[in-house]
Order: sequence, then structure tokens, then C-alpha cells
Amino acid sequence: MKQNSITPRYVKAVPSSLENGILYISSYGSAIHSCCCGCGSEVVTPLGPAQWHLTREEDTVTLRPSIGSWNLPCQSHYLITRNKIEWAAKFSPKQIAANQRTDNAAKHAHYNASKAGFWKKLWNKFKKIFGA
Repeated sequence: MKQNSITPRYVKAVPSSLENGILYISSYGSAIHSCCCGCGSEVVTPLGPAQWHLTREEDTVTLRPSIGSWNLPCQSHYLITRNKIEWAAKFSPKQIAANQRTDNAAKHAHYNASKAGFWKKLWNKFKKIFGA
């Protein structure tokens, strides 16, 4: 059955069997739930700077960006805002491909910037130690 709301549950590890209507927020940096369309598929949303962002507001959570289950048969598309499911328009195959390209570019840009920052810090430390 299609969900209109979801309840956050904070867990260390995600259970092997997911309850409908529960957003499992793992201490290992991901949020997992059974697809809100009711198809029963597992939806994993890794949390991080180049992935999804989880905001806690009192007893509710908001997850951004939207959840596009493009690799699932249902291809559901929705947002989670303060525990409410906001259904969004389905994407065409062309829109899905464009969205995936944008997401991948953002991830690569983030991780490349992180690597560059690491090497810059290491170089500065090297210069400080050896007076270069």
C-alpha cells in the first residue's frame, strides 16, 4: 500500500526485514526504507556531502534531495519532508539519465576536491617540516 508518511527509527545496524513506513537511520551513514509506493523494494540512501542530507526537526526528519527509485521496476519519485511523503512527478528515461549524470558529476567533483585538499594539506605540512 502506498505510504503517505514515514517514521524515523535510529539503529546501529539495519534489520534484515524492513517494516513498511519506517525510515531506518543507521549510525553507519545511511538511511534505508521499504519503497513508499508499496512495492516492497529496499531503498538505500547513503548520507553525506555528495549524497543525501538528513535534517532532524523535533521528532521528524527531512531527507534531500528527492528519492528517485530509477533502478527499481516502480521508478517511484518522492520527497520525505518532516516525515510526510510528497509524491513527485515520474521521470522519463531521458530525465532519469540526465539526473544520473548530474548526480555522478557532483559526486566526482566533491571527492576530487576532497583529494586535492588532502594533498594540499600534506604539501603544506611537508614544507613546514623541511622548510621548503
